[in-house]
This record gives sequence, structure tokens and C-alpha cells, in this order.
Amino acid sequence: MQVLQKPVSSIFCASIIMFLLPPSLSSSLQPEQSNTQKMSPKLLSQITVHAFLLWVSMGFLMPVGILIIRMSNREECGRRLRIMYYAHAISQTLALLLATAGAVLSIKNFNNTFNNHHQKIGVALYGIIWLQALIGILRPQRGSKGRSVWFFAHWVLGTAVSLLGILNIYTGLQAYHQKTSRSIRLWTIIFTTEISFIVFFYLLQDKWVYMQKQGVILGNEPRRPHGHDKEVSQQDKP
Repeated sequence: MQVLQKPVSSIFCASIIMFLLPPSLSSSLQPEQSNTQKMSPKLLSQITVHAFLLWVSMGFLMPVGILIIRMSNREECGRRLRIMYYAHAISQTLALLLATAGAVLSIKNFNNTFNNHHQKIGVALYGIIWLQALIGILRPQRGSKGRSVWFFAHWVLGTAVSLLGILNIYTGLQAYHQKTSRSIRLWTIIFTTEISFIVFFYLLQDKWVYMQKQGVILGNEPRRPHGHDKEVSQQDKP
């Protein structure tokens, strides 16, 4: 599971890059009315709900689920391990349901011409997340022949969902700014801070046990003398 550190680092880099991009490089949501003045309050509320659903699902529940399953790799207690597994499954299921609700909302109420990056990434994301859920349900038993292939496919799809989900949240924020002319700087900073904290905690917990062992002498491992120890030992010699 150490290979998961690279995708998480990629998520952090993608977050910083998208935070620095100007709004002109992002696409639009293409709702029913292209003119901001003619956009009804109902449509604005629908766009806001769509953004909230995708933020919670792709921008929070999905990364947290990955963090939980990563932490379970060092857990030896069977009861805690089961709790972490079910927490991972529940968070990913909720992310799937909320993302599906956001997709249905956008299909019913927005002008889906699929001529921009936000909509294209969204379509790919919806397909991959359902495929990932299907593969998770069909998980083979540990030790079986197809376990390695399943693990690789599950890891690749999970990484793709996380990257595309976070990337599409940034493009969605820029699209919201283009359609409403409202400032998104605060929301961009909040989301970048959230992702940065999750990435930092992910990397920290991976090295936490190692850092704790730095001040502990394990078993019969010989203790290497330092400078002060050498001086004391020389003074004790006859």
C-alpha cells in the first residue's frame, strides 16, 4: 500500500496548481441561461446544491475513506480493523450516492452540451465511480488467485476517482464564478486547506509509528554509542 503515497502527493500538487490557475482556463457549467442577469434564483440554488453534493462526496468523503483504509493497514486489533473497514465502505457508499444525486440534478436542470472540461470530466467521473463500486462489491477472498489483479484495479480506479473528483471541484468553482460573477476565492482557499490537511495527515500517519520507534531500543538490537557515551567508556577503561 506504500504506492498510494504517490497518488496522494499528486492530489496535493493538483490542488495547488488548480488554485493558482486563472479563471479563464476553466470551463463553465453551461446552465440553461447563459446570461447572468437572466439566471433565476431557482437555478442559482440548484447550482449551489449541485456544488455542495459534489464537494461533500468527491472532496471530503472519498479522500477520508482512502485515509481510513490506509490507517487500517497498521491496525492489529480485529475489532478496530472491522470498524475501519465498515467506515471505509460507508464513506465510499455515501460518496457514491451523493455524487449520483448531483449528477441527476445537473442532467435535469442544466444545459448539458458537454463542450467544456467540467462536464466532460464529470461524465467520466460518474462512470468510473460506479465501476469502482462494482469492483469493491466483487472483492475476492484474501489469498485467492485474482486478489492481486483486483487490488491493482481497485487502487487504479480509486486513484482516478480521487484525482478527477478534486480536479473537477476546482473547475466547478471557476465555472460558478464565470456564471454568477461572484467571488470564489474564499471557497477555493477553504477547499485547498481541507485537501492539504488530509494529505498532510495521510503522510503523517504513515510515518507516525516510525517516528515513535526512534526513541525506543527494540529487542536485542545493539545500541550505537554516541559522542558522550564514547568519552564515558574511555574514562572507565583502566
